Amino acid sequence: MANEFELDAELRTDLGKGASRRLRRLADLVPAVVYGAGKDPVSISIPHKDIHKACSNEAFFAHIIKINVSGGSDNAIIKDLQRHPAKDRIMHADFLRVQMDQAITVEVPLHFTNEDNCIGVKQDGGMISHVATSLEISCLPGALPEYIEIDVAELKLGDSIHMSEIVLPEGVEIPELSYGEDHDQVVVAINATRATAEDDEDEEAGEEAAEGDTPEATED
Repeated sequence: MANEFELDAELRTDLGKGASRRLRRLADLVPAVVYGAGKDPVSISIPHKDIHKACSNEAFFAHIIKINVSGGSDNAIIKDLQRHPAKDRIMHADFLRVQMDQAITVEVPLHFTNEDNCIGVKQDGGMISHVATSLEISCLPGALPEYIEIDVAELKLGDSIHMSEIVLPEGVEIPELSYGEDHDQVVVAINATRATAEDDEDEEAGEEAAEGDTPEATED
């Protein structure tokens, strides 16, 4: 894991939609809630500029975040983030406390490597289809990766990689796989482009035509 994210927050006691609107409009603060780990939920507010900057880093969404409030702190992960439908504004955030000795379930991004050198693209004329861009994993907080890396260099046209084929960091599991083979989903595949498919059809048609021109053998 990379360096820890840290946010300074303040307790808020003025609750409700009206209070949240005033926080956003008058103080440029984002209302948020921290909950979990057997403790009572705590309503907090975070400067918009701080959480907006943190959100610009992909790792923020798959990382332990230290939230400082009222002289104390909580380790947490972000569970929900509400954005304005039309503006680049964060409206609300939910944080789930974590305990370092208890496993957590988190959605982490997938990073696909060696795409430029992929056999199915360079030699076969196919294209890479990212069926999934993130993956839900389970692990102890200390083992939480910022992303999962998947190497596609050796994939040929028609090949794919399923969840069960992903090389995971030590201590990391994919909960979905515990439900059976039907849940072993494809995360990336090499598909034919339209041009490649048309070339294959033309080649097949040419072969069929050539076979049709071959005279049949006759019996003596």
